[in-house]
Amino acid sequence: QVQLVESGGGLVQAGGSLRLSCAASGRTFSSYAMGWFRQGPGKEREFVAGISRSGGIAYYADSVKGRFTISRSNAKNTVYLQMSSLKPEDTDVYYCAAGTWYTGPYDYWGQGTQVTVSS
Repeated sequence: QVQLVESGGGLVQAGGSLRLSCAASGRTFSSYAMGWFRQGPGKEREFVAGISRSGGIAYYADSVKGRFTISRSNAKNTVYLQMSSLKPEDTDVYYCAAGTWYTGPYDYWGQGTQVTVSS
């Protein structure tokens, strides 16, 4: 089992950047693929990006490709989401998740961090 805690959310102007972090507990972080999702009020949860256990493979939703970068440090038990060229439609609560494959399914979830992009 793994526990996940996100941080790094906040308010940013359109065109700006933010980096989200997700710290995982336990000594088995490297055995999990990791992902980032987002969800807003009245919206379904949306896959944003996933990364393999070694970090060698990353996968992105079309809506963020070229603007967001997922990475991980197995030494630090942390996964990151670097977000650039942010748009107001990126405003959501962002969640990190751990699972077997970077394409899912994901079994463990963090509590979320709010990202708000102003126009």
